[in-house]
Amino acid sequence: MTEALVGAQVHTPEGIVAGRALLLADGAIRDIVADDAVPDGAHPTRLAGGTLAAGFIDLQVNGGGGVMFNDAPTAATVAAIGRAHLARGTTGFLPTFISGARADMARAIAAVRAAMDEGQAGVLGIHFEGPHINPARRGAHDARRIRPLAEGDIELLASLGAGRTLVTLAPERVAPADIAALAARGVIVAAGHSEAESGTIDVAAARGLTGVTHLFNAMGPLGHRAPGVAGAALTRDSLACGIIADGAHVHWDVLRLAWRAKPPGKLFLVSDAMSPVGAPDVDAVRIGDETARIVGGGLRLADGRLAGSLLDMGQAVRNCVVHAGIPLADALAMAAACPADFVGVGESRGRLAPGLRADLVWLDDELRVRATWVGGTRSNAAEE
Repeated sequence: MTEALVGAQVHTPEGIVAGRALLLADGAIRDIVADDAVPDGAHPTRLAGGTLAAGFIDLQVNGGGGVMFNDAPTAATVAAIGRAHLARGTTGFLPTFISGARADMARAIAAVRAAMDEGQAGVLGIHFEGPHINPARRGAHDARRIRPLAEGDIELLASLGAGRTLVTLAPERVAPADIAALAARGVIVAAGHSEAESGTIDVAAARGLTGVTHLFNAMGPLGHRAPGVAGAALTRDSLACGIIADGAHVHWDVLRLAWRAKPPGKLFLVSDAMSPVGAPDVDAVRIGDETARIVGGGLRLADGRLAGSLLDMGQAVRNCVVHAGIPLADALAMAAACPADFVGVGESRGRLAPGLRADLVWLDDELRVRATWVGGTRSNAAEE
């Protein structure tokens, strides 16, 4: 049976349009038609205003629902994280494993593979953030787990099979030939936790590096004589950049600057979420031998370093519009189409268009998530 979602404006690849109905059938988007052109026999579902958009895609999700992927890399953990973020508009995500031992990385791969085999909604693959990063820019990563790339690591990083694998590394610490080898195996390579010079980024990009992880964070500041990773990220149109729009990791003015600098489709939102998202009773996160606590709406270690975020993608979209003055259509694309294209799933999700998966989010007029659909099946939003 065809379902017709009516009553909300619709974010299409051409922009946000009113007076349209979204037709769903067999888990996919059948068509977008005028309200008065809904076919006979379609089952109408009336929405109370707001905006229908493609479900959010989050490529950096450390935790949620009270659990951290690093702490318990199992399919059950992946499912718990997915449920917490689905209730907040995320219909596709990469569970993110930060710098850890090889054996634990292998467990993380097995967990994601099992989750995908079980058909857990929204799991697109895995993101390894480290361990091949620069210790000088480790952020909250456990210093004991940071190490150079060694024999067997490329095979491990490329061993997921189905799904997408994103690896964040420091290009100044990994040989260009190894970056090329990862890219040749289908791994998506991003620069992060790095002090690379812009020229080093260019060399890495020529060998297969295509992205930058959490722009401006865990990298040197943009300098007028030493642009570094940030300068290269802003000026190389080929590089797609993730950014954490919570007001703590990046000032709203700088978020707007990045949006202005990057071509359409090359700046995307990430949450960098930790376990307290979707778990209001959790107020601290253990990272190695350190504890991050909620301070002023963010997670910080004892010395004040940021340690992930309390952000979800719905809040990130709202922040872009309310605090950075980014148009809603652009913010929605930054949360869906842009990350989908970056990891190579844009042909099946990330936009509202006929033939794509019916992965949707419904935002009310205050841009708060009201419901999500995964493969055409509706889930109501979390109660805030």
